Amino acid sequence: MVTLQLQQLDIPLGQRLLIHDLDWQQFEYILAELGETRSSRITYHQGTLEIRMPTPEHEVDKEIIGDFVKILLDELEMDCECFGSTTFKQESMNSGIEPDQCFYIQNHN
Repeated sequence: MVTLQLQQLDIPLGQRLLIHDLDWQQFEYILAELGETRSSRITYHQGTLEIRMPTPEHEVDKEIIGDFVKILLDELEMDCECFGSTTFKQESMNSGIEPDQCFYIQNHN
């Protein structure tokens, strides 16, 4: 078996890395090791981890879509709270995901 450090991985923009057969604790460890200040996006579902590197074009599109959502909500006079990327995870579902942007609308306080 070969053991690699996460710092050894170099994922080019627009590409992804899949890692299979990870348990929840390994997923949590990888999240902690990668930290909060990174450009990659993480998805974990039932033992499979995907690390994706968005392209600059993806980031531009993300901003346009986010602006559209904000304008739409403003026109509909709906309150919301806008967040950037965050990690949503639930061990009972054995899943975790990181959206580019997220909006709390119905449950906005």
